[in-house]
Amino acid sequence: MRPLDIEVLLKVIAMGDLPWQYRDLSNLLYISISEISESLNRSVVAGLIDAGKRKVKRLALMEFIQYGMHYVFPQVPGAIVNGIATAHAHPFYKQHFSSELPYVWPSPDGNVRGQAIEPLHKGVVKAIQHDEQLYKLLASIDILRVGKVREIRLALEELKKAIL
Repeated sequence: MRPLDIEVLLKVIAMGDLPWQYRDLSNLLYISISEISESLNRSVVAGLIDAGKRKVKRLALMEFIQYGMHYVFPQVPGAIVNGIATAHAHPFYKQHFSSELPYVWPSPDGNVRGQAIEPLHKGVVKAIQHDEQLYKLLASIDILRVGKVREIRLALEELKKAIL
């Protein structure tokens, strides 16, 4: 598994029942078609999507996210930079938690100054501009990577609502 595999699976979930092709995922996530194909192949092997590469195995994905994200894709916050708010700095989570120093995905277009967290894939900042649901899901994933217990509890609740 690679970090972008989680982003791809979350995008498939966010698309709901809309039909999609690899080309659609590629355009929406700013990931090459070949990387989309490789990602879905890895997810089949990991048991996170069916062999037809269309139906996400939601329980398995939720289990992996809940128990594995922190260990498989850990994140150590970095320097103070301008970027896009993520984790508990996401607008939804900001209503529930206060923090002096927000976490951000580094971006020259960002309007928040905070501690840098590397996104799951370099195209995340562009991909979330057109998909609020994906943005919230990826911010929730970042909470699992760097958050505190209370934050993680709420993020898991929100992820379960979206995934299960």
